[in-house]
Amino acid sequence: MKKNVGFLLAILPFLVPAFSQDDYIQRPTLGIYFFFNDFKTAANIRSTSLRQVLRSSQFGKLKDMSPGLALNYLYGLNKHVDFTSTLTGSFLDYKDRNDVSLGQDNLLLEGDVSVKGKLFSNRYWVSPFLQIGTGISKFRSYWGAFIPMGTGFQVNLFNEAYFIFNAQYRMAVTEKVSNHFYYSLGIAGVIGKRKDTSRSILSDE
Repeated sequence: MKKNVGFLLAILPFLVPAFSQDDYIQRPTLGIYFFFNDFKTAANIRSTSLRQVLRSSQFGKLKDMSPGLALNYLYGLNKHVDFTSTLTGSFLDYKDRNDVSLGQDNLLLEGDVSVKGKLFSNRYWVSPFLQIGTGISKFRSYWGAFIPMGTGFQVNLFNEAYFIFNAQYRMAVTEKVSNHFYYSLGIAGVIGKRKDTSRSILSDE
């Protein structure tokens, strides 16, 4: 009995609709995020294998990761698909995917555009999502391209603000880019106005 109650409490946030939702499509939203770049884990996977990294717990430690800040803009294409664009910045020592150093303690800029597929619409408090897109990076005079793909979830705060957690694997496309993991946590607020349904009702009358 206790196990059943615990299970119901665990899934309750996914089943309860959020309050005051007139439109379940994501309105234009601007967010700020704190993130970590994890190059160590990605390098271990490339030199051995994902299975070996999982078996031996060869994950990058927090002290080995590079922190940074990011800005994000998103809006809904429909109830379950959002467009999202992110610009990140962090200072770090950078090596390309061939382990050649491109410089130390310099600014790495990364920008991407992605689509985010949500399991639930904004009617619900919590919605897990999958994300994939395309991005470009700049470190000193070196430009490159990568593919961000990952997962996460967002917590709906009365349809006006959101806590968003995102974990990505950023796969290098060009030689001057290094594969890495990206973990972010931030808060985003709605900047678009809510659709005025009362006017549309009056006009129909």
